[in-house]
Amino acid sequence: MRSALVALVACQVGLHACVQGARLAAPLSVLRLGHSEWAVGLVMTMFALFPAIFAIPAGRLADRHGYHLPVRIAAGLSLAGALLAASVPHLIALCAAAALCGAGSGFGMIAIQRTASRFARDEADRLRVFSWIALAPAVAGLFGPMMAGVLIDHLGFSAAFAALALLPFATLVIAQAVPHESRAPVSALNRKQPSAWGLLRLPSFRRLLLVNWLVSASWDVHGFALPILGVERGFSASALGAVLAAYAVASMSVRVVIPFVAERLPRRHLLAGALFITCLVFVLYPLLQSAWAMALCAATLGLALGAIQPTILATLHQVTPRERHGEALAFRSMTVHASMTAMPLLFGAIGASAGAAVLFWVMAAALGLGGLQARRIDTDNGAPARREEHPQEEERTCS
Repeated sequence: MRSALVALVACQVGLHACVQGARLAAPLSVLRLGHSEWAVGLVMTMFALFPAIFAIPAGRLADRHGYHLPVRIAAGLSLAGALLAASVPHLIALCAAAALCGAGSGFGMIAIQRTASRFARDEADRLRVFSWIALAPAVAGLFGPMMAGVLIDHLGFSAAFAALALLPFATLVIAQAVPHESRAPVSALNRKQPSAWGLLRLPSFRRLLLVNWLVSASWDVHGFALPILGVERGFSASALGAVLAAYAVASMSVRVVIPFVAERLPRRHLLAGALFITCLVFVLYPLLQSAWAMALCAATLGLALGAIQPTILATLHQVTPRERHGEALAFRSMTVHASMTAMPLLFGAIGASAGAAVLFWVMAAALGLGGLQARRIDTDNGAPARREEHPQEEERTCS
């Protein structure tokens, strides 16, 4: 399955690089058209709003039809969004393009992560698989905006969006290397599905969603408050860039290392440990005066948050029924995108009234409480739920 796993990573890079490139190009295009910062905020909201709204239907689609149909839909949405932005330079078109690219990336992420879990032989292997999968957003976050920025400077916005459209097209082609799942029996497809919200009755799943939200909020707080704190300390732009680079390098490095040491990692305690480390870093940040000290904290934060994402994905597949992994991933996606939509406004209000230091410390308190909840996650929680909900349903495996 090594070639199939490489194909999954490449497919996610294609979809994610497209949306990341569009997240750079769309606001710049809005400003060039003469619109205000409010219009920029509207376009940026579209990237997160529609993936949150359609996450549950996307998860159900993946559970019913496997990998290929959802990824074709995802690539089609991203392709349409990029081509729309390339051909119609108008605010409404850019809002629609942002919604299409965001929804395409969200649809594809759920199907890709669900399918990746089918390649794992055991729990250590699942952590290894999701560590490779977690590299895709990091690679895409570097490649997509860089390509869009260079093309905007040399060939203009239309050329940049047209080039971004090639990425989901490549996803369509590469997806053929992923094995097809055996179809579920017709009776299983026609059976009335239980409510997706019923998954929230699983205590470990609720705690895992809380952990996932805390991780997402931590990323947002770090990206939002660190520049403010750096300006208060009188750091130069290059010094702040070095601090953020230390975070990015550490985050990517730990995801490369995890596959080789997955068997030795105490997965039961990794979630809580990463949250407690992040809590400590957030407590220390406002107390530091040196850019080098902040870079060291940023690298520590990158190691903790870089390790926790594949751990969350691996644990999610342990605590939920196998036939509902798509819905479980959809809940995770929905909480992430809802946080991306709403939390910056809250951060701005806290930062404006109390300062960046208080924002770090409030988040540290939340992370400490989240670490206590993470220790209570029972990784055997999904097995009984699986037997109770669909006792006669046949498993679908990759052929």
